Amino acid sequence: MIDVQGSGSDERLRRIEAVTDAALSQLDAKDLLEELVDRIGEVLGVDTAAILLLDLHAQQLVATATKGLTEAVREGARIPVGRGFAGRIAQEKQPVVVEHVTAADDPALFGRGVRSLMGVPMFAGGELIGVLHVGCLRPHRFTDDDVRLLQLAADRASLASRTRASGLDRSAALALQRSLLPTHLPDAPGVDMAARYVPGHDAGVGGDWYDVFTLPSGWLGVVIGDVSGHGLQSAVVMGRLRSALRAYALVCDDPATALTLLDRKVHHFETGNLATVLYAMISPDRTAIRISLAGHLQPVLAAPGQPADTLAIPVDLPLGVGPRQPARRCTEVAFPSDAVLICYTDGLVERRGEVIDVGIERLCAAVEAGPAETVCARVMTTLAAEQTTDDIALLAIHSANRRIP
Repeated sequence: MIDVQGSGSDERLRRIEAVTDAALSQLDAKDLLEELVDRIGEVLGVDTAAILLLDLHAQQLVATATKGLTEAVREGARIPVGRGFAGRIAQEKQPVVVEHVTAADDPALFGRGVRSLMGVPMFAGGELIGVLHVGCLRPHRFTDDDVRLLQLAADRASLASRTRASGLDRSAALALQRSLLPTHLPDAPGVDMAARYVPGHDAGVGGDWYDVFTLPSGWLGVVIGDVSGHGLQSAVVMGRLRSALRAYALVCDDPATALTLLDRKVHHFETGNLATVLYAMISPDRTAIRISLAGHLQPVLAAPGQPADTLAIPVDLPLGVGPRQPARRCTEVAFPSDAVLICYTDGLVERRGEVIDVGIERLCAAVEAGPAETVCARVMTTLAAEQTTDDIALLAIHSANRRIP
């Protein structure tokens, strides 16, 4: 905390209030950052001020809001962590003051005429998220109070940046949800279908997905999967896997082969990600189903006059687990007339402090052969009444009495 007692306390207090003004909370995150750099420039009497936010994956600082350095934002300036003045602050994670800037300290800022610099790191949740620095076009001596004031402004900017990033993630995630989850299931002869997707987090979408598509051969492709994690990053990976599996489905007439190719993609292009996937193909006459499971929960099948039960299908390793895996397996099962196939993700049946088998038994008890929409509604009412923190994806496919010639 800045000491506002003693000599000059009124002036210090005025400076603090300038960067913590409650009116700033009325601005959106982008405008708040721009207003902050302007106020910091006025309060400290400096010629330049800049907020650079960390691109975590690229390990680069991106110019986001500036005063006196507008070309940096316009040019999309990116500074690697450890390079230049801002990169040094990000690497050391502590305030840095340079009273006599040289080209060795930062060639870009020196070339723009900056002769004295002061900067502080920005943190959120204990993690570095950016850098705030100010500069003068003439030699200047920054005081300890100046450093503390700049850190106070950085803390305020960190809060705005976190809000901005959260808002961007939420908007992007919702856009992904609209574009990647089917707005309606395809009209396929011989079956009727229904689906549900319920996000477990505020982002609105995670790594769970479902997909149904018709193939040129007349077979019907059915997919349900779960990428580990939540939020935007998982949704992005989910979108890539969904598109890739659709492509492999066009060149593979065996679900196990398609999942083998998808696993190779995960290892090569999505290193570090894990996913479970069920891929099934329903025959053109809708009497048989070929299924392969990559670490995914076994589907439930309910035939007329029989209790619903999980299908005894072998479960292979999830996608992204180890480069050497046993050959993936495909199992063919009968799809009786008027039966219903239930595919789902673990958010539907898994509860904290409860063995997952209990949730699966609860699901089986809720499923009876019948129209897909009726079955979906009953399952969600029975199992999803209590919202979990995990996403839920559910897909029901009902084999209608009508058969395809």
